[in-house]
Parts: sequence; C-alpha cells; structure tokens
Amino acid sequence: MPDWLSVVVLGIVEGITEFLPISSTGHILLVDQWLGRHSNDLFVTVIQCGAVLAVILVFWSRVVQLTVAWRDPENRDYILKLMIAFAITGAGGLVLKKLGLKLPERAGPVAWATLIGGVVIIAIEAALRNKPLREDVTWPIAILTGFAQLLAAVFPGTSRSGATILTALALGLNRPKAAEFSFLLGVPTLLAAGALQILSAMKKGETIDWAMVSLGLVVSAITAFGTVKWLLRFVQTHTFVGFGWYRIILGVLILLFA
Repeated sequence: MPDWLSVVVLGIVEGITEFLPISSTGHILLVDQWLGRHSNDLFVTVIQCGAVLAVILVFWSRVVQLTVAWRDPENRDYILKLMIAFAITGAGGLVLKKLGLKLPERAGPVAWATLIGGVVIIAIEAALRNKPLREDVTWPIAILTGFAQLLAAVFPGTSRSGATILTALALGLNRPKAAEFSFLLGVPTLLAAGALQILSAMKKGETIDWAMVSLGLVVSAITAFGTVKWLLRFVQTHTFVGFGWYRIILGVLILLFA
C-alpha cells in the first residue's frame, strides 16, 4: 500500500475514534501494525490536532461565547475549571514524559484496556439508570477529568474521551454536558501534546515528513467533524452502553487473533 494511502487510512481512523469512547490511540496502534507502517509518537500525536480543529468548528459558538463574554461569572467559572483540568493533565503528562512513557508496541495491553473499559462503561451506565443527572460542571468533576486524561495516557486503549466523559458521568453530569466538557478539554490537551512532540523532534534533529503529517491531520479533521456532530446528537437520546459492548468484543478479538 502506498505511504500516502496508509496515512489517509490512519487519518480516517483517528478522526472517527478520537472523540468516541473507544480509544483513538488503541485503534491507531492496531491499524498501524496491520498496515506495517510503524508510525512514531510524533505522527500519532500530531494528527490528533486535526480532530481538535474539528471540535473548535463544531463548538465555535460556544468557544466565542466563552472568549468574548469571559467576564460573565458562569463563563469565567467554566473556563477556570477547564484550565485547572488541563493543568493537572499537563503537569502529569510532563512527569510521565520524564519517566520515558511511550506507546506500547504490542497489542496485548491495548486489548486489555479496551476490554476492561467496555465493562466499566456498562457498569457505570447500569448504576446511573433512571437517576437524575445535573447540567453544571462541579469542581470534583473538573479535577477528576484532568486525572482521567492521564489514565488514558498511561494505558492506551482506555480512551481519553471515554475516560473523561465517563468520569463526569459517574459524578452526576449528564451526557451532553459531559461530552462538551470532554471535547473542549481535549482542545488544549491535544494541541499542547502535538506542540511538545514537534519541539522535541526538532530539538533532537529528527526528520519530519511534513507532507504526510499534514495529510493525516487534514483527513482526521474532516472525519472528526462529522463524528463529533453525530455523537452530540446521539447522546441526546442514547447511553454509551453500545460502545461498551463494542469495546468488549474488540478487546476479545484482539486477544484471540493479535
């Protein structure tokens, strides 16, 4: 398969999976191995920035509202909670990078994280059945979603969006608001991760194939735009149970055949 076509495939996979609770990193690792491409951490991290651009477009009115009317107490409180959650993730991420955390090259850890994550989704949804859920992001929700992103970084296959959405959901936030907070929190998180990877690669004098990275970024942005719009409609009337079963089946298949 031509290199550019492999990049397009990976961009599509990234765009579809980044904001669904099924782990983009896990899927990218598995598809990358299937393609025999062996993408480096920089490529995987930077194409995630394309999905971020899609979120900014989908939530453009919300982003403008938070930016223009930041003096409004409600908006200021929301922005501060996003900043604290991002700060927790950023500080923890730097520590993990210093410790030499890298994406696994074997499918086993991804499979187990995928499978266990599916069980957790179903368990949380069962516990919340028929319970009233709130619409405001509390401080415990903001703080713990920041830590949830670190969990996803340590265990590829956990899913950043899945970990943050389900943490917020478990703490009583309704699905649309949990998805919104998770997606907006992903903007600075993924952009910062991409910027750090690029700076690190340039500092080490690594060769960066900007054409292929840019192609993957654009494809992921286009695909993620449609995926985010669909998910926001989906959570208005559905639970995440279907994603839980998908993860369990996928995790079992990976363990059996990988």
